[in-house]
Amino acid sequence: MKKYSHLKYVFLLVLTLTMVNCSKTEDIPQDIEINDFVWGGMNAYYKWQGVIPDLSDSKFSTREQLNSYLSGFNAPDELFNSLLSLPNEFPKDPNRVFSWITSDYIALENSFQGIRLTSGLKLVAIPYADNSGNAYVVVREVVTGSDADIKGITRGMIISEVNATQITTGNVNQLFAPNNFTVSLANYNGGNPIVNGTTIDIVKSEVTENPIKVATIINQGANRIGYLMYNQFASDFDAQLNQAFADFLIGGVTDLVIDLRYNGGGSVTSAVYLSSMITGQFNGEVFANKIWNDKVMGSFSSESFIDRFTDRIIKKDINGNTILDEAINSLNLTTIYVIVSDQTASASELIINCLKPYIDVKLVGSETVGKQVASITLYDSDDYTRNGPNFNASHTWAMQPIVLEIQNKDGQNEPNGFTAEVQIAEDYNNLGILGEPTEPLLARTIQYITTGARGTNVMSRNEIENPFWNSEMKNPDYNNMYIKFK
Repeated sequence: MKKYSHLKYVFLLVLTLTMVNCSKTEDIPQDIEINDFVWGGMNAYYKWQGVIPDLSDSKFSTREQLNSYLSGFNAPDELFNSLLSLPNEFPKDPNRVFSWITSDYIALENSFQGIRLTSGLKLVAIPYADNSGNAYVVVREVVTGSDADIKGITRGMIISEVNATQITTGNVNQLFAPNNFTVSLANYNGGNPIVNGTTIDIVKSEVTENPIKVATIINQGANRIGYLMYNQFASDFDAQLNQAFADFLIGGVTDLVIDLRYNGGGSVTSAVYLSSMITGQFNGEVFANKIWNDKVMGSFSSESFIDRFTDRIIKKDINGNTILDEAINSLNLTTIYVIVSDQTASASELIINCLKPYIDVKLVGSETVGKQVASITLYDSDDYTRNGPNFNASHTWAMQPIVLEIQNKDGQNEPNGFTAEVQIAEDYNNLGILGEPTEPLLARTIQYITTGARGTNVMSRNEIENPFWNSEMKNPDYNNMYIKFK
């Protein structure tokens, strides 16, 4: 039985906000401790708290009433999911997709920094052209240093069998779930791949993925084009990102391509840093405005909800000690080219949205996801932080609820996604090599840079080649945008 001899406090930014939902001076039965954490955190921070009846501050007048309500749910995730139901006046319900709860916050924390148990294969699954129900997967990317990388699997390879079992539209997730498996490579055969006799044994291991996949300079006549493929806004790699821009400066780049086609988001702080590296001439000006629920918004000054362009990267550990403090390497650009896709989301879209009021942002690719909301990680402690008072170490549940909407300095965002002016989709039978000037999406971007021509849209990929499954969807941080909870 958990004993509260105090009130719960919520710490936001560097300020303290007291959120008194009901008395915590009474005993809470042990079997609803985690449920109490779930309800308390959602009541304090959930973006739509004010319109969810069961999260109303006036819903429960006594501790006993709240306890009785919480005891009606068999598991924390059952309670959490019940609190995501919005009234009918909210037809688009992004919180149901982008808010989640996990029973393993260690895996969640690791995923934010690119640390995962992985085979290294990043895959998309496509139905066979013959409509048989069979499917094949295309290797979209391979994580450097992973078992798949070590064993020579490369982008563009086709896999049609796993453990000698034909992949189908119904079993693909199951076949790639084990920690070790054998893949059979196949030839395309007009969209009905046939195994070619090559099999490779794959073993999953814990790998830290550097989100900076490629950083290079491409010479095209008078243009020195900096190309950065950046796959996750992972704050542990902010210094490496800054070094890439130092190299761009030294290399005298005249144009910049940021490839976010596979970047589903990550740290808002890292997004601010990247935007400041791209520009530099807007130091101190408004980058983004964060809109929280009414309770949070009414507790702080307006400046507390503003992110500004900066000229320094400053990182602190959980104890407040500075572990990194360095000047940002800025290119002072007025135009940027961004490669996007239907897997470009969250912090990637934030970059596009918040730079648009300041510089010309040109998009190449296909329509982005449309996610203008962000989350925080809530833990079971008195202040809902990882190192907060009375942290409950008896379980590993944590929540990642949507807590805010982010707008650019003009109060705008694109909840339906951004549409590229140069539209081109990847051809899974001709993916090319990432970072090479001949890779189709990069080649089209270079054409755009050097000639100004948008060219003919290439969006006519056969309908049967549209992927129905993406291996990244299983990651805890898939399409997530989050802020650091202090």
